[in-house]
Amino acid sequence: MRFLHPQDYQPIAGKIFEDIRQKFETMIPNANIQHVGSSAVDGSISKGDLDIFIGVPRDDHAETIRVFEQHGFKIKKGTLRTEELCMLEAECYQIDVAVQIVAFGSKFEFFLEFRDKLRADSKLVQEYNALKRSFQGVSPDKYREAKSQFIERVLLIKSGH
Repeated sequence: MRFLHPQDYQPIAGKIFEDIRQKFETMIPNANIQHVGSSAVDGSISKGDLDIFIGVPRDDHAETIRVFEQHGFKIKKGTLRTEELCMLEAECYQIDVAVQIVAFGSKFEFFLEFRDKLRADSKLVQEYNALKRSFQGVSPDKYREAKSQFIERVLLIKSGH
């Protein structure tokens, strides 16, 4: 694993997010398109990729996946896929782009909650950065496991505390 400083990836991630948001908001008018992941959190180090949350009504989930596939996104191998969640990726941008298509009201809306908790607490961002730094040069599987545990712990923190 290798992590980049915010100034080395956040400007381009923000621009690509805006380009994608503008492109897809007209094609999927009922979608809630949000910038999530480390690139959406000031001061957060990252692998340098972009994560986008696409919240849609449950009835629009499958069609939304088709729309993204028609525009060069592919279902991300090795990820959970349900009627409420589908992760896609695209390699046609300057950085890796992952899209999480999520049904409204599902447990997978945690992507937004996690982002918001980090944005609200710089100490959590520092802790998350320290976790990432500790996995520099270590296997991605071990990092993902530790990251999942961190996310679960952060999501248990009551808002405002």
